Amino acid sequence: MPRAITVGLDGSPESRAAAEWAAREAELRGLPVKLVHVWDPAPAPTVHAPFLGAETYQHWTERIPRESAEGLRLRHPGAEVSTEQLSGSPAEALADVAKDAELLVLGSRGLGGIAGFLIGSVGLAVVAHAERPVVLVRAGEQPADENEMDVAGVPSATTSSRPVVLGLDLGSPDETLIRFALDAAARRNAPLRVVHGWNPTPYYAYGMAPDPGVQQMLADSDADALTEVLAPWRQKFPDVRVVAESRFGSPSHLLIDASREASLVVVGRRMRQSSAGARIGPVTHAVLHHATAPVAVVPHD
Repeated sequence: MPRAITVGLDGSPESRAAAEWAAREAELRGLPVKLVHVWDPAPAPTVHAPFLGAETYQHWTERIPRESAEGLRLRHPGAEVSTEQLSGSPAEALADVAKDAELLVLGSRGLGGIAGFLIGSVGLAVVAHAERPVVLVRAGEQPADENEMDVAGVPSATTSSRPVVLGLDLGSPDETLIRFALDAAARRNAPLRVVHGWNPTPYYAYGMAPDPGVQQMLADSDADALTEVLAPWRQKFPDVRVVAESRFGSPSHLLIDASREASLVVVGRRMRQSSAGARIGPVTHAVLHHATAPVAVVPHD
């Protein structure tokens, strides 16, 4: 039985956008969609239904996946859509169902920008513990948002897909991460834009003037290393145009900036746990909060 594109659904605009994204991704991959709603038997007060009794609340939550599935089948008639209702902690349940999924897709919420984060505590916990890739989708995400502008200067579903952006750490260029990004680009018939950022040399911190020759040497060295890492992948995916960028600056800032012109941003997360528990990593953490395109977090060794 093929793995499904699984969606964590709670009835919010964010999760409905995630379900729509998942249906489109399932069509690209030829896979079914599974809508999973986690019912907390003892929920905290919520703005969705602040005055409902337990039985009425359970009935209300059962409607969420059923009605969402009906809507997806109407809008995506070729999609195979199933539902599953679970009870317990949403973060733990979703991390568990991700084990059997091709992808887990979640909606992200919040104020965004400087005013606040775009991903809640449940999303962060799932990303930190899931063993499969997790994709975060913003509320209001539309198919046309992932495509290039048309001649009138507006996004259009009839134009070509925007690039898939991959954030790559040359210190640990993981094959799982690179393959995921190239596969996503190939399915979208889109280019892959590989972004590597490098920070200033230590003497910047002490107010010393940079040596242009040293900086250029470092830039050339990183560019050569990036070309070497990507060379065998260009042969494995000859139909994907790969554009590599090694630039001076914060990796997270460069990726957030690149997300404005991306159909998907792909970043990694090391699965090894520290003494403090599972970690997401500072670059991935920043991208999750502030990127404007859907973000795929790929766990790797």
